[in-house]
Amino acid sequence: MTPTAVETEFDRQVGVLTELGYPALTGLGAPKFAAALEPLRGVVLADPECSADHGEDHVPFVLVVARTAQGGSLDAHEAMARTALGGRPGFSVLEPAELSRFRPVETVTIPDGVAYVLVNVDTGSEFLNVTPAAALESLTAMGRTPLTVEEGIALLTARPDMLRKNKCFSLLASRCGDKRVPALWISERRPKLGWCWNGNPHTWLGSASASARLPLAPA
Repeated sequence: MTPTAVETEFDRQVGVLTELGYPALTGLGAPKFAAALEPLRGVVLADPECSADHGEDHVPFVLVVARTAQGGSLDAHEAMARTALGGRPGFSVLEPAELSRFRPVETVTIPDGVAYVLVNVDTGSEFLNVTPAAALESLTAMGRTPLTVEEGIALLTARPDMLRKNKCFSLLASRCGDKRVPALWISERRPKLGWCWNGNPHTWLGSASASARLPLAPA
């Protein structure tokens, strides 16, 4: 039977994660890593949004690896170093200890398990030159959820083409208790994880969001 476009994309994303070393990052090894993600195949096939196309800022779904085999959080600094644009590796201006302080905001619940599906992802070009604070109000009113640092890195990992010149994006769902908002943009033709102020607009920086986070289905 010929696989559907959704199945083909699912397999592609698993392949990308495997090639970039996520089995080792999670402590699972390649066979167990693939087995751990396999229940998500049914999740994406069952959700119509995972096959919908809403334009150039849109990705139907993204697989997010969220946990290690030991139950801790995946190292975002390590994950960022595995991103790339045109073969040029990504980097973070936030040191590992500082980056670990950026945690999901109270309104965001991360599903349990090694991985989950981020559905109906949008890079938020409509929020270019809009402050993160105002963008968050708009997204909340629209019933959408902003992305965390880990989810932004997952989007960049699966679809590096979505990080575009003058159309980069903030990650409003991760905060560390001050006015900083993490963001992904391009610096010296490389993906860069940095931060901007919550009250400052940037003409080249939108705010990414999704419609839902879907957990692993039982195997």
